[in-house]
Amino acid sequence: MRIFAFGSSITSSYWNGAATYYRGIYRQLHALGHHVTFAEPDAYGRQQKRDIGDFSYVNSIIYRSAEDIPALLRQSAECDLVIKHSGVGVFDELLEEKVLECRSDSTRIAFWDVDAPATLARMEENPADAFRALIPEYDFIFTYGGGPPVVEHYQRLGAANCHPIYNALDPGTHYPVPADPDSACDLLFVGHRLPDRERRVQEFFLRAAELAPDLRFSLGGEGWEGKRLPTNVRWIGHVGTGDHNRVNCSARMVLNINRDSMASVGFSPPTRVFEAAGAGACLITDRWTGIENFFVPEHEILVAGSAEEVVACIRNISEAEARQIGSNMRQRALRDHTYALRAQEVDAIIQNMLTEQTAGCGD
Repeated sequence: MRIFAFGSSITSSYWNGAATYYRGIYRQLHALGHHVTFAEPDAYGRQQKRDIGDFSYVNSIIYRSAEDIPALLRQSAECDLVIKHSGVGVFDELLEEKVLECRSDSTRIAFWDVDAPATLARMEENPADAFRALIPEYDFIFTYGGGPPVVEHYQRLGAANCHPIYNALDPGTHYPVPADPDSACDLLFVGHRLPDRERRVQEFFLRAAELAPDLRFSLGGEGWEGKRLPTNVRWIGHVGTGDHNRVNCSARMVLNINRDSMASVGFSPPTRVFEAAGAGACLITDRWTGIENFFVPEHEILVAGSAEEVVACIRNISEAEARQIGSNMRQRALRDHTYALRAQEVDAIIQNMLTEQTAGCGD
């Protein structure tokens, strides 16, 4: 199958949390025999901060203005499946509408939402949002999280189908490496400073640092340079994908903090959960509905509902116990949560629909 995808960026993780997800999914779809073209805009400085890596599993196209889009749409219309990802960052409304014009007897159209809570909130806040009327026109709606609440919400808006395709582990990218003494800390959190995340970072991470002045905390991600931090917190800046294994394996524990919208919807393990799992790190996560669908609390993952509970995990779990929890989580991810499995799921969904449509035509 020939697949043409419009997304934020597959070549750069700079201000782009979806990069790991895109890479995992499309690398494995390529491994299944699909030919993938991925079009991304030259925006937000991402092309100037491209990650080192092999992206030969996609035909990568960089476009620079709205004038480039008609030619891209003509090219995509020659493919079997055209995917518009949410959150491209530029020309989103234009692409949401125009990709539907590529539909034909041989071309299906999908909307793949990498931030469903934000997309759905946007439409609920603005009943006149143009995308509301377009949802029933898409052949497929995929999301990278959200579970039953997101599926039901999209169905209420007229989606013919909606399938969560969760984040996962790419074991060829995220794996255990020797610890780096210069990156050693008791707790690591990596996440960009975003409006609907900052309050929870303050609540779970910075407050924990204040409660445990004798412990060492490391904060990674963009945007924190103007933030007042406790003296035992070290800001390490942007952490590219090539450095994830090193920092995850150098911390005694790693913290996951979901954004407000993701936490409230639940069933939304972000990429950093599986990146830590691949490294065999002991992960503490804030509490959200559906955690047990992915990992067993206290055996494969630690769950905290407050800064006090975060600190209790650090103080009460020995280094040997932490290593065992991290190992358990890695084994579970390798068994049940790889991108190879996610890609097989996507492939089956698409093939089933095409089979049903072909059978329907025969009737």
